[in-house]
Amino acid sequence: MINIRTYNNISEKGLSRLPSDLYSISDNNANPDGIILRSAKLHDMEISSNLKAVGRAGAGTNNVPVSRLSEQGIVVFNAPGANANAVKELVIVGMLLACRNIVQAWNYASNVQGTPEEQNKAVEDGKKKYVGYELPGRTIGVIGLGAIGVQVANAAVALGMRVVGFDPTITVKSAWKLSSEVQEMSSVDELVKQADFITFHVPLIEATKNLLNADRIAMMRDGAVILNFARDGIVDDDAVLVAIESGKINAYVSDFPAEKLKGNSKVITLPHLGASTVEAEENCAIMVADQLRNFLENGNIKNSVNFPDIKLPRLGAARLAIANRNMPDMLGQISHDLGKAGANILHMTNESKGELAFTLIDLENAISDDVLAKIQSIDGVLSARQI
Repeated sequence: MINIRTYNNISEKGLSRLPSDLYSISDNNANPDGIILRSAKLHDMEISSNLKAVGRAGAGTNNVPVSRLSEQGIVVFNAPGANANAVKELVIVGMLLACRNIVQAWNYASNVQGTPEEQNKAVEDGKKKYVGYELPGRTIGVIGLGAIGVQVANAAVALGMRVVGFDPTITVKSAWKLSSEVQEMSSVDELVKQADFITFHVPLIEATKNLLNADRIAMMRDGAVILNFARDGIVDDDAVLVAIESGKINAYVSDFPAEKLKGNSKVITLPHLGASTVEAEENCAIMVADQLRNFLENGNIKNSVNFPDIKLPRLGAARLAIANRNMPDMLGQISHDLGKAGANILHMTNESKGELAFTLIDLENAISDDVLAKIQSIDGVLSARQI
């Protein structure tokens, strides 16, 4: 039986992809083969010696100790694109909330007092304070053109907006999906100078911390709107508040509330609603469950944040799945030990991703525990198992 530990509430549609005759799923499995989670923080987690994979039912993995898991050869999966439509819709909502002064107008209307006639007069008199503007012809800058950024850019084009984008690492897959009307910018600085709206769809890493800071805000058009539905820390909130006070920035819409942002009429904060739809939660859970199952049963990897994608059709009686450092003669040493044990290799493949690599080897017959232990002891092998 393969043991899976869940953190948070994981969609039943996802968990149902793991057959009950093969998998035991619980939120208190003490020694799991795999973990599925959403927002739970695992940084203080004691890593079980049996753990092989962690599946994050979402895009970001800031709540997962990826480096520590990598050192033990544990594969970390995410679900890129599964929540893209949900986030895209919220970005569009954010733009409309800001440019039409919806929140401020809602608050005003909710507090109108008096007789029906007095309220009608107050509404007609007050609406002048909340005159907004329309989206067509305005420019939105999209930083990060992955699964979410591409959908946001394409939706903005459909709304009649001019769209400029920046992503130095855009994939061929994303490029194929991106509207030809989106204009490529050579840098973040070039992009912010042209944007009436700016939206971020990048992970929080050292290079993206405070990606929008006081210097870049100064380059923006007067009255611009900032939207952050990516990660807390990508936008320097303090710098934005100063710019709002000076009138440089018209509105800030963020999915990451903070005490300092409360009470500012030009700031709209939401309680991290980006992927909070039934559909997004189901899509993420299904994607992660499928990836976890394929890895645990076959060693195949897709959408890992720390190890390379790798896939090998099954041949023979047994398969070795080996996580290793990307270093010279690794395959030679593994093949040598298998040859000395009389194991016949039918098929093998190796892929690398930075300093890490993964190897799949199909054998004519299963090897003994002693031979497997010898492979596990090779310098640079992080984990090895026989399937």
